[in-house]
Amino acid sequence: MALPPLKPREQADCVRCGHPLVKRHSYPAQRSMSLALGALIALLLALLFPFISFSTRGIGNEIEVTQSATELVVYGQPVVALVVMLAVFVLPALYLVAVVWLQCSLMLPRRLPWSHGIARSLSHIAPWLMADVFIVGTMVSLIKIAGLADITIGIGFWAFIAYALLLLATTLSLDTDWLWFSLSGEPLAPEGTRTGETAAPQNLTGCSVCGLIGRLNANGKGICERCGERLHTRRPASVQRCWALLATAAVLYIPANIYPIMYTTTLGSESPNTIIGGVIYLASHGSWPVAIIIFVASVIVPIGKILALVWLCLVAPRAADMRALTRTRLYRLTELIGRWSMVDVFVVAILSALIHAGALMSVTPGAAALPFAGVVVVTMLAAMSFDPRILWDGSESRSPQRDDTVAPVDEQGSTP
Repeated sequence: MALPPLKPREQADCVRCGHPLVKRHSYPAQRSMSLALGALIALLLALLFPFISFSTRGIGNEIEVTQSATELVVYGQPVVALVVMLAVFVLPALYLVAVVWLQCSLMLPRRLPWSHGIARSLSHIAPWLMADVFIVGTMVSLIKIAGLADITIGIGFWAFIAYALLLLATTLSLDTDWLWFSLSGEPLAPEGTRTGETAAPQNLTGCSVCGLIGRLNANGKGICERCGERLHTRRPASVQRCWALLATAAVLYIPANIYPIMYTTTLGSESPNTIIGGVIYLASHGSWPVAIIIFVASVIVPIGKILALVWLCLVAPRAADMRALTRTRLYRLTELIGRWSMVDVFVVAILSALIHAGALMSVTPGAAALPFAGVVVVTMLAAMSFDPRILWDGSESRSPQRDDTVAPVDEQGSTP
């Protein structure tokens, strides 16, 4: 497709599936940089001030937000601690610093060093930002213990909420098409490119990072001339990789549900809690909203995502033209919801760090925490490895809104 010049607040959608391709913002550099700086300041405040404290029968504890990860190391869960630290603090901070660096680079007369590599990294980091999921996990944790102890919300808690919201706003404000055009311009499309037709028969493909159309060699491979990303007609062994990762996730899901995900000690009595056991306990004590959240995030979403990807892998080689759009939407849904399964892991991390009252009341992570975190990560990797373009291979059907009168242009795709 050849997109027309877009004005601020205008959006271009795919004529075949309706998916948004480009959305322009007013003052894109200043907008993204101000949101990213605000998020970094909020994160700094969240790290400096107390997060949550609790007290019961004269015994209490106060934690900082980073202790949700560091305390897991004390309990012998270093891998889970690493996942929490990367998803909630390290990767989001790197993402925000990268956005500030790039927008400063665009507003200066000369580009700052490493701008292209940093811009490429944004699309790879974005799926792993889970500060908003951590907020939901915190809310669930507070509801779980609200009737058992007195809870005090610290300044760090409110600062973290501001950080999560600003981080989300930053990711939504980033105009990747405008960013790459401003960094490197827009090279001419390969000679002979025909708009209104699919790329693969023309031995072309769009870059998954910057969107530029590029020519492939005889082996169906190439390098994007604008950002340097590797190009493929289709991701190599896409379905096979997805199958392997799904099998791994299915194996990990068994111990994740058999073993306790955490142990709760109350008045000297220790009780193990599996994922399903925790849902039943919450429901039996009247906490239906929390029970539903945990059940959906920890049971429905992982199983649904595995089944959806299994079905897509089965039907991909013989996808029916009329169902390609439905299957593509299902794939996008699996990508969107997959990370929310991490809620239960964050609940365990927060409660383990917060509830330290010895035999009176304490929470420790169980053996299921690691395999369940593995299920979330592996299913996300499975979705990323699946190439949704294969669902459209061989499709000659046309959307009613498709415009076949688009005039050929000598520039690729989108324009600033």
